[in-house]
Amino acid sequence: MSEKATLEYNGNKYEFPVIKGTEEEIAIDIKELRSATGMITIDPGYKNTGSCESAITFLDGEKGILRYRGYAIEELAEKADFLEVAFLLIFGELPTSEQLTKFHSDIKAQSIVDEDMRKIVDAFPKSAHPMGVIASLTSALTAFNPSSVNVSSEEEMYKAICKILGKFPVLVAWTFRKKNGLPLDYGDKNLGYVENILKMMFKQPNEDYKSNPIVLNALDKLLILHADHEQNCSTSTVRIAGSSHVGLFASLSTGISALWGPLHGGANQAVLEMLEGIHSDGGDSKKYMAKAKDKDDPFRLMGFGHRVYKNFDPRAKIIKKAADEVLGDLGIKDPILDIAQVLEKEALVDPYFVDRKLYPNVDFYSGIIYRALGIPTDMFTVMFALGRLPGWIAQWREMRLNNEPIGRPRQVYIGETVRPFVSLDKR
Repeated sequence: MSEKATLEYNGNKYEFPVIKGTEEEIAIDIKELRSATGMITIDPGYKNTGSCESAITFLDGEKGILRYRGYAIEELAEKADFLEVAFLLIFGELPTSEQLTKFHSDIKAQSIVDEDMRKIVDAFPKSAHPMGVIASLTSALTAFNPSSVNVSSEEEMYKAICKILGKFPVLVAWTFRKKNGLPLDYGDKNLGYVENILKMMFKQPNEDYKSNPIVLNALDKLLILHADHEQNCSTSTVRIAGSSHVGLFASLSTGISALWGPLHGGANQAVLEMLEGIHSDGGDSKKYMAKAKDKDDPFRLMGFGHRVYKNFDPRAKIIKKAADEVLGDLGIKDPILDIAQVLEKEALVDPYFVDRKLYPNVDFYSGIIYRALGIPTDMFTVMFALGRLPGWIAQWREMRLNNEPIGRPRQVYIGETVRPFVSLDKR
C-alpha cells in the first residue's frame, strides 16, 4: 500500500500521496491540493518544491555528492571526456566507441553556421556583454532553423541536438573573437570536440595553432563539471520555457539569460571582479579576510561556500588540481592570480572558514583557470554556458518526452481588494 501524508486544517483532514525517489528522497504529491482543499502552498524561490521527477542528475548537498545518470562526478572527470558525458546526460547511457564516433561525426556535420549569422555578430559593438551576444545568437538560430522539432521522432530530436552541439561552440568562439578583434574562425574538423573549441577561440591568423594538453585537460574537466546541476535557476528556466512547447534553441536562449545573473553563472565573473577590487586597493588579502569575517561589513568573499553544498563542493576538489597544473605549466606572473592563491591558502586553514565549511568552490577555481588562459572576465559565464549546454538539452528532452504540463505557478495575492474607479478630475 502506498504511503500517504495527512494535512489537517479547520478540523478537516486531507491525504496526499508520498513519492519516494531511487536515492530515498521523499516528496508529498500536492497536485490535487487546490482542488481538494481550495488552498495552495507558498514557497518563495521554490526551495522546497519539486517541479518534476528527473532521472538525469542526483545531488546531495549535505554529503557533497554529484552524480550524472548514476555515475560519480569524480569518476567521470577522471575517465571520460566532455562529449562522452554529453551523450550520457542526453541519452542516458555512456556511448560505445561506435556511438561516440558517430555522435562526433554528426555534430561536426552540423557545425557550419549560416553566413548571415556573421552579419548579426558584426552588428554588435565590441562593448556588448558576451552573454547578451550569445543569448541573442542562440535565439537567432531559430530564425535559420524555423521548423519545430517533432519530439516523437528520435531522428528529428537527434538531429536538433547535433545541430546545437555543433553550432553553439562556433557562436561562443565568434563572440570571443569579436571581442578581441580577431577574424571569425571555424576551427578544424580533424580535432576533438574540446580541442577544436580551443582552436576556434585562440588561433592567431598569422601562426599555426598548437594544442597544450594541460590546458585541454583543464577545459575538458571544467566543461564536465558544469554540464548539469539538477534543477537550478537556468535549468528550471529551460524546462518551464520548453513546457510551452517552444523550440529547443529558444528554450536554450532563456537558460543563457538566466545563467547570466551574478547569483548563478555570473559567480565566477564576480570572483575575478572581487580579486581585481582587492588588487586595486593594495592587494592586502588579510584585510579582506578580516572584512569577510566581520558580520557588520557588507563585503563578501566570492567563490567560497555554496548555497547547495553544505559541506564541500565535490567539483572544486577535482578542478583545484587542474588549476594548479595550468598555473604551473603556463608560468603566469599575474598579481590577481597571486591574490587568489593567497586567499585560497588562508581560507583552507582559517578556523572561521573551516568551521563554517566555506571552502573554495568551482566558481573560484574556474575563474582562475579562465583568467590564466587569457579569457576576459565577462566571457567566463559564456564558458559556463558552453559546459551547461548538454545538461540543458537533456533536461529539455526529458521534459518533452515526459509530456510534462505547461509550467504555471500560483500566487498569494496581497494587493488592493475591489474598489470603485475614480474619475481623473477627482483624483
